[in-house]
Amino acid sequence: MDRNTVIGIVLIVAILFGYTMYTMPSKVERARAQHTADSLATVELDQRAAKAAEEAAVAASAGEPPVPLPVTDSLISAADSALLDSLRSTALEQKFGVFQTSAEGTAEEVILGNKRMEIRFSTLGARPVVMRLKEYQTYRKTPLLLADPDSGTYELKFIAGTVDMSTEHLYFSVASKDSDEVVFQAATADPGKFLRITYTLDSLSYFMHMNAEFVGLKGVVDPRNVLFRWELAGLNHEKHLPTERQKCGVYYKYQGKDRNYLSETKAEDLKLEGRTNWVAFKQDFFTVAMVNDSGFSSNGSEIAIRPETDSTHTKHYSAKLFFDKGRDDEPAVAMRFYLGPNHFGTLRRTEIPQFQRIIDLGWGIFGFMNQWLVIPIFNWLDGWGWNYGIIILVLTIVIKLLLMPLTYKNLVASTKMRVLKPEMDVITEKHKDGDALKKQQATMDLYRKAGVNPASGCLPMLVQMPILYAMFRFFPASIELRQKSFLWADDLSSYDSIFSWTQQIPFISSTYGNHISLFTLLMAASTIVYSVINQKQMPTQQGMPSMKLMIYLFPIMMLFFLNNFSAGLSYYYLLANVISILQMTVLKSWFVDEEKIRNKLLMNMKTPKKKSKWQQRLEDMQKQQQAAKRRK
Repeated sequence: MDRNTVIGIVLIVAILFGYTMYTMPSKVERARAQHTADSLATVELDQRAAKAAEEAAVAASAGEPPVPLPVTDSLISAADSALLDSLRSTALEQKFGVFQTSAEGTAEEVILGNKRMEIRFSTLGARPVVMRLKEYQTYRKTPLLLADPDSGTYELKFIAGTVDMSTEHLYFSVASKDSDEVVFQAATADPGKFLRITYTLDSLSYFMHMNAEFVGLKGVVDPRNVLFRWELAGLNHEKHLPTERQKCGVYYKYQGKDRNYLSETKAEDLKLEGRTNWVAFKQDFFTVAMVNDSGFSSNGSEIAIRPETDSTHTKHYSAKLFFDKGRDDEPAVAMRFYLGPNHFGTLRRTEIPQFQRIIDLGWGIFGFMNQWLVIPIFNWLDGWGWNYGIIILVLTIVIKLLLMPLTYKNLVASTKMRVLKPEMDVITEKHKDGDALKKQQATMDLYRKAGVNPASGCLPMLVQMPILYAMFRFFPASIELRQKSFLWADDLSSYDSIFSWTQQIPFISSTYGNHISLFTLLMAASTIVYSVINQKQMPTQQGMPSMKLMIYLFPIMMLFFLNNFSAGLSYYYLLANVISILQMTVLKSWFVDEEKIRNKLLMNMKTPKKKSKWQQRLEDMQKQQQAAKRRK
C-alpha cells in the first residue's frame, strides 16, 4: 500500500471513532435511562406483586394454601428511608447548627391576657401574631388589632457558632405558662443548652416584657450580634383613612436628645447614629413601641416607614435593632413593648423620657399651652362625666374668660384709635398729595400726644394666637374624643357629615372630601360675622382694600381646609367665634364708653406726654429714611 492509501484508512477510522463517541449517551443520559428502566421494572414488579396478592386472597377464600409474594423494592425501602433520614439530618445541621432539634415541629397558639389586652403567640418563632386591645374597637365596631399578623417579620437573628440563625424558623415548646406569662424554649441536642424567650404582661399597664436567654450557650452566641427585627403594617381603625395615614409615623429618641421622627408623608429609611432609648410605630390613636432602658446600639440599627396604598392599611413600619451587651454569666437580651393608646397622661406616666411626645401637640409655646393649660382644664372637666360636646363648650368658655382682660384691652386700644378719626382725617387731607413718610410721622405724633400706643392692640392678639393654634393640635390628637358623638356628629375625633356623595370632584376631592361638614360650615360663617364686627371696631385704614377681601377669603380657605378635620376642632372654633362676638357686644355696650375715652384723649393732647424710647427710635428711623430719600 502506498502512503495515500494508509492516510485514507487512518482518516476513515478516526471519523468512525469520532462519530461513535459523539453519538454515545452522556453519563447523565445513561443514568436517566437506567432510572427509567429501574422505574419500569419496579412498576412491573409492583403490578406482579399486586396480582399475586389478589390471587392469594382468592385462594385463601377458597381454602387453598397461600402463594409466596415476589420480593420488590418496596420491601427494601427501609434502607432508603434510613439514608434519607441521614441526609435530612446533615442538611438540618448545616442550616440550623445546634438548634437542628427545633427545626421541625407543629405550630401551636398560646394566649396571654389581662384586662387591657390579649396577645396571641405562635410557637413557630415564639412571636406575637395577634395583639388586641380589649378596651377599644375600630370605627366599624370590629376588634381593634394593633397590627396585621401577616404583614411582616418578627425575629431574633444571631450567630450560633458559624451558622446564621433566626427564631422565625424555630419551633418552640411551651416550658411554662400562666395568665400573664409564658416561657418558650428552643431545644438543642444537649438538654442543658437552649434558647429561652419569656413574655410577661404588666397587670395594669400596656407593657409586655420580653427576655431572651441563651442558656448554656456562652461562647457560642455573642449578645452583641443579636438583632431584633420587626416589620408590620398598621391597620385602618378610624373613619377617614387618608386623615389617619397623615398621623402615622415612626418616632424615636436618642439618649440625651429630643425625640425625632421620620417623614409622615413619604417613604424614608434611617440608620440610627446613636444609642436609642425607644422606637415607636405610631398610628393615629395607638402605638407599638420598643423600649430598651440601656439603649439600642447604633451599630447597624435601622428604622424605616413607607405609605401603604390599599384600602385596609395605613403605613408599613420596619425596625432592625441591635443590643449593646448581655449578662456576664451567659448571653441574654431584654426589652419591653408598649402596646397601647396615644393618651397623653398614660404615656407620661410610663416615665420613659419624652415618651408622651409621641403625641404631636405642637412645637415651642404651642405645645407648652397644650401641656400646661389646655390638657389640665380638659382633664378636670372630663372628670365630671359630661358629654364631650358639653366639655368642649365649657372649655371654650373657661379659656375665653381667662383671656377676657386681654380682649378688653384690645377693644379699648382699637376704640382709642377709632375715636381719633376726625384728627386722622385732617392729617390725611393735609398729606393726600404729599410725602407718605410725613403723613406717617404726623400720625405717630398724634398718637403720642393723645397717649395712644398703636402696638397695644397687637399684643393681646399675639397672646391669643398660640392658644388658637394649640387647639388646632389638641383636638385631632385627643383620643378622648374618639368615637364620641354629639348632636349630628358620630365621632368628634373625625369629620361630621350632613351630606355625602360617591363621585370624586376634580381638583378639590383630595382636600375637601366627598361630604359636607356642618360644623365646618357654621365655623366659616361665624368667622365672617366675627371679622365684619371686629373690622368695625378698628380705625379706617386708607389704601388697604385687601383687608375687606381677607374677611371672606380666609373663612372660605378654612372651609375647604377643615372639612376633613376633627369635628371637635371645628366645633371649638365655632364656639370661640360666637363667644367672641358676645364678648365684644357686651364689653362695648356696658364697659367701653367711646365719648369718655375721646374726652380723655383730647385732654391728653393738651398736655402731651414725653416721647417714649420706642417712639423716639421710630421717629429717628423715619428721619433717616427721609434724609436718604432726599440724597437720592
